[in-house]
Amino acid sequence: MLLRLDPLATQVAPTIHPDTDDDVLTVTPWRVIVWDDPVNLMTYVVWVFRSVFGYPESEATRLMLLVHNTGKAVVASGTRERCELDVLRLHHHGLWATMEQE
Repeated sequence: MLLRLDPLATQVAPTIHPDTDDDVLTVTPWRVIVWDDPVNLMTYVVWVFRSVFGYPESEATRLMLLVHNTGKAVVASGTRERCELDVLRLHHHGLWATMEQE
């Protein structure tokens, strides 16, 4: 006599433990920092902030003055990929920019 096993009958349903099975991906935000430089005019930096980030003139001016007076300013934050793109765009406009994890 030939014994045949039903493959579906031998499967065991996975046990779910809500406390341990939650794979919550915590994404630590990144910051884009613009550094003061001796090359770019203040009006140009304001224009770049408005063009790249869409800031209103008052916010772009505030950030530019922060860069000018303190040597640096955080101008954006977000995912690593987004901040990498922002830094690249700022470099394209001739500004000194870096990013760091918050």
